[in-house]
Amino acid sequence: MAACIANSRCETSSTDPFTLDSNKCQISTRCRNQPCRLNLSNLVSGKISNWGGKKVSNSSKTILHDEDEDGLWLKIQEEALHDLEQEPILLKYYYSSILSQVSLESALASHLAMKLSNAHIASDALMEVFLGVFREDHEARRAIRDDLKAVRERDPACISYVHCLLNFKGFLACQAHRVAHKLWSQGRKVMALLIQSRISEVFAVDIHPGAKIGRGILLDHATGIVIGETAVIGDNVTILHNVTLGGTGKVSGDRHPKIGDGVLIGAGTKVLGSIRIGEGAKIGAGSVVLKEVPPKTTAVGNPSRLVEGKEKLVI
Repeated sequence: MAACIANSRCETSSTDPFTLDSNKCQISTRCRNQPCRLNLSNLVSGKISNWGGKKVSNSSKTILHDEDEDGLWLKIQEEALHDLEQEPILLKYYYSSILSQVSLESALASHLAMKLSNAHIASDALMEVFLGVFREDHEARRAIRDDLKAVRERDPACISYVHCLLNFKGFLACQAHRVAHKLWSQGRKVMALLIQSRISEVFAVDIHPGAKIGRGILLDHATGIVIGETAVIGDNVTILHNVTLGGTGKVSGDRHPKIGDGVLIGAGTKVLGSIRIGEGAKIGAGSVVLKEVPPKTTAVGNPSRLVEGKEKLVI
């Protein structure tokens, strides 16, 4: 790239290796008339083990190389450096969130812990919980990557992977739910429900930890999404804001919808009861769905009606 790499000519502090002090090296100023560039290898090789005196947790040093063969984590780090060339004021934020982390899992765990912690729930404790699940659950690690790719590919508002990882609350809520669901399945219901509550408060997304969610999920905008305990969502599903996958209030037990692979559910839709939405179906915005929707059809309205499909079905 055109920008030069910050080197020994740039003065740095022994306790603060990358500083925004105007008297020291800044990526916002010049390096022989070109923007200074942070050295990626120095940032991510593990040579720098603290930031502002805060030590990195030993457990966060677990690198899950098998998941990174596609280069997604490296791509995220490169995008972070590119962002810093444009917005150097974000240096400490990006360093703490991305560039000081040793894996995608540690970055995500740290970011979620920061978001979901409060005065009584320490971020360090939450980070250990998230890392513990990511370390043990290969499917969760795979789902993280599939979800990142789904958002980047299917949401035109997503400008980069790092943008999704740091700023898309639908993505973050979904990953936190994956942890809560794992804990729920292990019988750790108190912790699972606590995480659900914090997700709801912070991201305005309420997903019961018992709900099963596949991979390649896009929760677009995400505000107001409610998903009940016995709901099942397949792979490559897109759900917009203010969608409810709920019960009718008349039954207990298995009482929530089953959403097939590749389904699109429009904003404000209510899908109620233990009904199936077939693979590849589309539900129009504002619909209220009380009956099964066949695969590859479109349902609209309140109550919903089928308007098209392979055989132009109209009822």
